[in-house]
Amino acid sequence: MFPIFGDGRYRMRPIHVDDLARLAVEQGAEPGSRVIDAVGPESFAYRELVRTIGRLIGWRRLLVGVPPGIGYLGAAGLGRMMGDVMLTRDEVRGLMTDLLYVDSPATGETGLTDWISEHADQLGRRYASELARRKDRERAYS
Repeated sequence: MFPIFGDGRYRMRPIHVDDLARLAVEQGAEPGSRVIDAVGPESFAYRELVRTIGRLIGWRRLLVGVPPGIGYLGAAGLGRMMGDVMLTRDEVRGLMTDLLYVDSPATGETGLTDWISEHADQLGRRYASELARRKDRERAYS
């Protein structure tokens, strides 16, 4: 079972970290300032994204919609057990209000589904603490 906030119809346009870095370097080399959307070539509704990831890594789960407050409390409890911060209320709010989605041309080239397919045997096998990463970037990834 995999809980999702509400109906899961909120959308997102994930961008690969290397595409984002390339975009930042390119834009940093340009004179002046501008606002551009850093988005990948694929868009997903959250429910669709969770199903797609499950299918690609071979771990399908029943998706269960939960009220955002209940989902946040569950994530906060899990975070305490792991000594980490799994999710913030602002992240939930941003996700559910489509802040991770824009309807503009892709500025990234790497498709999330392609990347997942290439790394499916590695995904979800190891836990990396967000708080530990902030304290010690070398040891947190080993």
